[in-house]
Amino acid sequence: MQIYIKNMVCDRCIAAVSNILDLLDVKLEKVQLGVVETVNELSHQDLDRLEQELKTQGFGLLRSQAEILTGQVKNEIVLLIAGLDIAEDFLLSGFLSARFHKHYTAISKTFSQQENTTLEQYFIHQKVEKVKELLLYGELTLTEISGRLGYKSVQHLSSQFRNITGSSPTDFKSQNRSGRIPLDKI
Repeated sequence: MQIYIKNMVCDRCIAAVSNILDLLDVKLEKVQLGVVETVNELSHQDLDRLEQELKTQGFGLLRSQAEILTGQVKNEIVLLIAGLDIAEDFLLSGFLSARFHKHYTAISKTFSQQENTTLEQYFIHQKVEKVKELLLYGELTLTEISGRLGYKSVQHLSSQFRNITGSSPTDFKSQNRSGRIPLDKI
């Protein structure tokens, strides 16, 4: 049985969900971001119990097709940005259409209805959070960050960063702020 889980954005999330399923004695085939495969079908009661346990750790069950698609899109975007290998000519529409074998318009409409924001805004917010993380680590220059996240220029990155955070990347770094937003809260 496949179970789709909301807010799984990292390896620690996989471990946390695995622990919850283990505590509930659910036998697993595999666990990956956003999806759990169980050996046996779970009853409605078991799913309700699982959902309660997941909520205590900030997760949730995705039950409708729209919720599942939105969760999968979020996971793909998080993984893409984490890879730090976005080409300058990258198109989110082409990437998601190819991943899900659906028209981008349908994906975007479903996402917007579920999240009350556009896919593009979600993508920008995720990239800005990654920029904050990389600035705090101090291992890459702003030019390197810009290139790895697919920005056409440092100015473009700085403009988006300022629009989202209210400060420039340089000011953010010099103030050593940690005003990061958890990925599952974006």
